[in-house]
Amino acid sequence: MREITGPKKNSKTNKPSATSRKTTSGDSVIAVPADKECRKFSSAVLKWFEQHGRKHLPWQQDVNPYRVWVSEIMLQQTQVTTVIPYFDKFMQRFPDVEALAQATQDQVLQHWSGLGYYARGRNLHKAAQQIVEQHQGRFPQTLEGLIALPGIGRSTAGAVLSLACGKDTSILDGNVKRVLCRHFTVDGWYGNSAVEKHLWQLTDALTPSVRTGEYNQAMMDLGATLCTRSSPRCDRCPVVKSCLATATGVPANWPHKKPKKEKPQRKTWMLIVEDPAGDLLMERRPPSGIWGGLWGFPQFESSDAALEYAKKLGTIHSDDRSWPTVEHTFSHFHLQINPLHVRLKTSAQKVMDREQVWHRPGSELGGFAAPVSQLLAVLAKSDCL
Repeated sequence: MREITGPKKNSKTNKPSATSRKTTSGDSVIAVPADKECRKFSSAVLKWFEQHGRKHLPWQQDVNPYRVWVSEIMLQQTQVTTVIPYFDKFMQRFPDVEALAQATQDQVLQHWSGLGYYARGRNLHKAAQQIVEQHQGRFPQTLEGLIALPGIGRSTAGAVLSLACGKDTSILDGNVKRVLCRHFTVDGWYGNSAVEKHLWQLTDALTPSVRTGEYNQAMMDLGATLCTRSSPRCDRCPVVKSCLATATGVPANWPHKKPKKEKPQRKTWMLIVEDPAGDLLMERRPPSGIWGGLWGFPQFESSDAALEYAKKLGTIHSDDRSWPTVEHTFSHFHLQINPLHVRLKTSAQKVMDREQVWHRPGSELGGFAAPVSQLLAVLAKSDCL
């Protein structure tokens, strides 16, 4: 093993030089494999990929930077089987970066509804506009250029450049992190900055300068199909002989889990107001934050506040009813949604303000958060509409 403290950049790649060493006495020491070990590792992974790698995913056909970029953003914290239908529909509606840039945010979020983490969709739209306006519709061909765009980090940029442009750039997505944490028994949660720095130095050292795109895809496939979170298939792994976690007999103990923190519980009341024509009052969420830019039902801190607001819209039927609560979990808190359905006896003002509309169910509006889509589905199946 050779020891380094940080990648020594060269002009051609973003990977450490073969002669990288400890630079200052105050730096923490990080060990990475020697060059020979790195070549042996990458060769084994590439050989496995030739026979067992995934080569028929939608974004692997007609490969270009746009398709790879969209797929990489969609695949962040989302499984391949979930992404495939969304990707296909997205490509049909927005076949290239120009089409995406010309679309409205509502149109983009409508095709993102259900994927979650909606900031990804908003940033995708903003980045497309910047690519068209500032780069004449061409994707930047450097890590720095891509990372400067909204929503693109170092790993996503590396994936686009290596998979679509043939560049010598490494990646570090969730699958790769898991493979490296296990193979080298890297302790600590990989979301920790120090651990992530260690993993970047490992992936930089291991990634070959030729067939880089294939290697990167192979590492993602290895993590997705064999080196899974639970019950890893070590018997089929091409690098099992050098895997330190396998040698311990308990490979699933790596990577270490994120330190547990109790998620707070929050409550909200969603007011479902239906006018005599069957239209529903919808409002757009603020552009940032939870469900940013999506359309949904007005939200309140209590049922009394919701009913008071409804009465300002017009006379309501006395048989308003509360529905069963809907539980929705975000990354940092649990949300208890209390739907309250009321019907107006007389028509209300058709447009309250620029962020509210009366929406005819089934017509096009924009993106909805998953709980809102769920409530709309309940309405559609009931006798309410």
